[in-house]
Amino acid sequence: MIRSLLIANRGEIACRVIRTARTMGIRTVAVYSDADARALHVRQADEAVRIGPAPAAESYLRGDALIEAARATRAEAIHPGYGFLSENADFAEAVVAAGLIWVGPKPQSIRAMGLKDAAKKLMIDAGVPVTPGYIPGPDPEDGSPERLLAEAERIGWPVLIKAVAGGGGKGMRKVETASEFLPALESCRREARASFGNDEVLLEKWITSPRHIEVQVFGDTHGNVVHLFERDCSLQRRHQKVIEEAPAPGMGEDTREAICAAAVRAARAVDYVGAGTIEFIADASEGLRADRIFFMEMNTRLQVEHPVTEEITGVDLVEWQLRVAAGEPLPLRQDELKIDGWAMEARIYAEDPVKGFLPSTGKLDRFGLPPTIRPLRVADAHGRKLEETPPGLVRVETGVEQGGEISPFYDPMIAKVICHAATRRDAAAGLSRVLWDAQVWPVKTNATFVGTALVHPDFLAGRIDTGFIERHEQDLVYDVEPPAWLLTLVAERHVDDRSRAPAGFRLNAARQTQVRLSDGRDVHVADLARPLMYDQRQFALVTREGGTTWATLQGATWRFEPARYAGAAGGGAHDGDILAPMPGKVIAVDVAEGDKVAAGQRLLVLEAMKMEHALTAPFDGIVAELAARDGQQVQVEALLARIEPAEA
Repeated sequence: MIRSLLIANRGEIACRVIRTARTMGIRTVAVYSDADARALHVRQADEAVRIGPAPAAESYLRGDALIEAARATRAEAIHPGYGFLSENADFAEAVVAAGLIWVGPKPQSIRAMGLKDAAKKLMIDAGVPVTPGYIPGPDPEDGSPERLLAEAERIGWPVLIKAVAGGGGKGMRKVETASEFLPALESCRREARASFGNDEVLLEKWITSPRHIEVQVFGDTHGNVVHLFERDCSLQRRHQKVIEEAPAPGMGEDTREAICAAAVRAARAVDYVGAGTIEFIADASEGLRADRIFFMEMNTRLQVEHPVTEEITGVDLVEWQLRVAAGEPLPLRQDELKIDGWAMEARIYAEDPVKGFLPSTGKLDRFGLPPTIRPLRVADAHGRKLEETPPGLVRVETGVEQGGEISPFYDPMIAKVICHAATRRDAAAGLSRVLWDAQVWPVKTNATFVGTALVHPDFLAGRIDTGFIERHEQDLVYDVEPPAWLLTLVAERHVDDRSRAPAGFRLNAARQTQVRLSDGRDVHVADLARPLMYDQRQFALVTREGGTTWATLQGATWRFEPARYAGAAGGGAHDGDILAPMPGKVIAVDVAEGDKVAAGQRLLVLEAMKMEHALTAPFDGIVAELAARDGQQVQVEALLARIEPAEA
């Protein structure tokens, strides 16, 4: 058995691996960049080593620094986590060459599945069904824009452009018409080049009513390969998974058997060892059918969504990884693996859905997730009546804590929340309740958005595909403002029961039921005489600490204080000012000073949090000032351009 382990990752990933290693008696070594010096994973490990500055390219992506850290701390093995270098065959080879144990698949398996074009060819040879499309050959002309456009016309619109080295939704573009193709190709290649150092692409037919189904596979060095059933990851936004569940809704036993058998064949085709995921896309226009499910790609690592598989099988996949890496056989045979209940996972991201899902970074002055599910007997914001939430198991995976910081350098995920229950409906209701009780402030999150998606009638009925969020976005994205009854609940926490006056206040008799509260931006007047219903008291989560009261309602959190302590709110920017919504790099400037622009016209593109963000003109006008230049690094709220209305 491995006795000491270096985890070549950060955040919740490192914390997850540390937890299992500790239960197995394995000594753990964490690594950290300057931005993570006080991070949770650093304190949880037995030892920690600094490996470089904040940018990942200068720290977590430096294989030489990671191997040197392992040597310096006498670690026997390196676990890459998921993301960063976990699917880098060169790094895996370097780890082995250094005399260390690599907790992952063989480098040749990573290489075989690392490029989507080569992987598809391999799967065809293995008898695994693949999505119709076009894979460029070795001739440079095969991947030229002209040839790709011609092949897209042959396949038929819409088509999907995919970076061959892509992942996580990056380097992917859906294209509806020929006129959109070349700009989309350019953008896709630019993003792929920045993210993966490889701008080659392939084309796939866009599937009608697509469902994203993936199968967890596991192999050992003794020739054993098993599957641990399927997961459904269809709820996505911009190709990024939002909600994952296991098993897949509507999956019949015959179809399950066929897709899982295909996944095992795929793993055997590359002599796979360790944890991996075979990803399929299903044409679900007529339900899930074995003849309409196609191989997309293989992730040669543990997935972010692996907890839902663990919850329905009772297996610790990280423990399996460590045992297999040490040369042990798989702990269970295929016939010993069973599905128990239903599990769902939601990712809480530091982003503001109301503002177009822009990332929200900064210090977490308040961060708390409930360890248990509170019963829910009331309607959601859209008036849909929800049943009482039954008991369920709640699991939280996070790498941050209260007082920590969401850095602009890394993925903005705050936590994963998993709920395991007897039925799909119970798991969805329980998970939604936990999300709506999440207290996060002042960083904005998607908790309201995801919690609402979980109780949407179409989701509960299993009517899902990868376009679900786009179709229902108007129902799912809304700004939660504190209603009058919530203000009354908050005011009650500020009141001394003997005098009925707010703590620290002296109010005259005529206004003894009035309490003025500030949320740091607005002043609210709450009426203690307002009658409250039991459901209202039970729906919100209100806690007091000293002179501050925290209130959470449907995933939105406010910090209230007596109004006399509140500061004045700051003024807003000029209506035509184009400000940087987050720290980032300007990667394209489309206009010049003096140019006439139309409302909605793209002015420039900002790259931040590994994504491209187009900034557009707010109205018809003229570019009066242009402060941004291509390649410039900018801070949040930096003035990039100023648009003034055109003279009549």
